[in-house]
Amino acid sequence: MRGVTFLGERKLQLAEFPDPTPGPQEVVIEIKASGMCGSDLNFYRASGKTASLGLGRVSGPVIAGHEPCGVVAAVGSAVDERAARIGARVMVHHYSGCGTCPHCRSGWSQMCEQGSIVYGVTGHGAHAPYMKVPANTLVALPDELSFATGAAISCGTGTAYRALRRMNLAGGDTIAIVGQGPVGLSATQLAAAMGARVIALDVSADRLARAKQFGANELIDPKAEDAVAAIRALTHGAGAAMALDASGTPDGRLIAVRSTRPWGVACFVGEGGSVTLDVSRDMLRKQLTIIGSWTFSTVVHAECARFVADRRIAVENLFTHRWQLEQADEAYRLFDRQTAGKGVFLI
Repeated sequence: MRGVTFLGERKLQLAEFPDPTPGPQEVVIEIKASGMCGSDLNFYRASGKTASLGLGRVSGPVIAGHEPCGVVAAVGSAVDERAARIGARVMVHHYSGCGTCPHCRSGWSQMCEQGSIVYGVTGHGAHAPYMKVPANTLVALPDELSFATGAAISCGTGTAYRALRRMNLAGGDTIAIVGQGPVGLSATQLAAAMGARVIALDVSADRLARAKQFGANELIDPKAEDAVAAIRALTHGAGAAMALDASGTPDGRLIAVRSTRPWGVACFVGEGGSVTLDVSRDMLRKQLTIIGSWTFSTVVHAECARFVADRRIAVENLFTHRWQLEQADEAYRLFDRQTAGKGVFLI
């Protein structure tokens, strides 16, 4: 089979790999949809020496794609049929750890004490016809959801859902969501479904327009106005109860912190980079809670899928582009501009 591999320096190739066969505790998934995530760009752009960005060692080319969704095609000899059966519709929690440490046992294998495999980065991912993973990484895809929706939930949408739950967002809260890329837009869509008032921020007029379609109540372009002042004006001078930064930029993080009211909560989900704060003014004297939220557990993965299905949330509308694997070079060149929406490979 052929799979997409990132070469770094904004280059990729479709390389040949053997068709996978499962070990005793493994399954092979026939991939139906594999989402493109903003964090892919870190590896697409990276130099060869930093290709895994500290997530583990890489030996040889690795198939990209960490938003997998498909159908079980083969099952290992020791896999319990309750864990996987041929033909089952599944998502993949794209991490694998030791399986026995407290983090792994609670579904947080990305935090494994022994280190974890990150599929699509340090282990073969989903930008290929087939993918081999341990059976315990599988999460059932509700029948009501499409494969593309399952792919989105398997990283970007699931990440947004977990961040909102970690912040304890409730109906009636006002939340500022900084950055309306795929994760931020998912957060806007989910927060609106939870009953919150959403203030969406982005420097792209196109992304703000999409945020409005996805349920944002108010739109702010930080290039065109003082974002913190605008949020305070929309909240009678108090500031937002909560703010979520999905931009991963210093300016975006600072807006999230400074636009939050006293006793509020600011959350960072955007990877990489840094931010400089005035600790007294921005945190201590506001009694502010600042948290980080890194993806989600297998339990939350399933919870997010059920939330989306029960509320009939149109997550698939995140995708503005649908591609075949043979179009990977064109797909990532467009995605790299960060002017389009989310893309997905349908296989």
